[in-house]
Amino acid sequence: MNNGTLTVVQCWDDGVTTDVRLIDILRRHGAKATFNLCAGLYGKQRSGWMHKDTEVGRLGWDEMRDVYEGFTIANHSLTHPRLEQMAIEAARRNIAEGRDRLQQFFGQSVSGFAYPYGSYNEAVMAAVREAGHTYARTVHNVECPFPPENSMAFHPCCHFLAPDLWARYEKARKGGVFYFWGHSYELITEAMWTAFENMTVRISNDPMARWGEVADLFDDTMQNKIAPNKPDAGDV
Repeated sequence: MNNGTLTVVQCWDDGVTTDVRLIDILRRHGAKATFNLCAGLYGKQRSGWMHKDTEVGRLGWDEMRDVYEGFTIANHSLTHPRLEQMAIEAARRNIAEGRDRLQQFFGQSVSGFAYPYGSYNEAVMAAVREAGHTYARTVHNVECPFPPENSMAFHPCCHFLAPDLWARYEKARKGGVFYFWGHSYELITEAMWTAFENMTVRISNDPMARWGEVADLFDDTMQNKIAPNKPDAGDV
């Protein structure tokens, strides 16, 4: 059983204008986060689409360094295709070029990947690893996400809007890591924004929890701290 601190990690997909408001909340409450971006989808200025009758804006390159300053960037592919449906050589290029562009633009190493649509196969997993990524996030929920059986299929605990998020949060204490994900454009009402900020405050105020970076989980030192908290089969 885990008698130590719960490490809480989160990531957000697609690089949208509502990330600005999200990041303001995160900064005010000392929360860390990773943002999964598709380098081939951004223009110099903003562009957009609709989600549940709400306009969603994609950020422009001119503002992205300022928006994400102090946060970790991960690769979400170059153009957000269903990678497992592509010829593998095309998928490899899409994965590798996405990473290269993000590293060049943000000036930071990009070690994380998030599968577009959460879909992948063995060949795509291999391509993600070959491109230099340390881990790749899926959308399959698990109770104790770390350490994963395969870092190229790193499963989160849940989506941030999961109705049982707090139950999963408590169950995750056994393994030492709670991992959630989402898209900030899914916050479509003021009540939802308030609920998210309250969630952030609750985690920040938990004396037995700390915010962490997803990529740092795979650092050797962090693995030594967290891996022993993984429950034995008899504890599940």
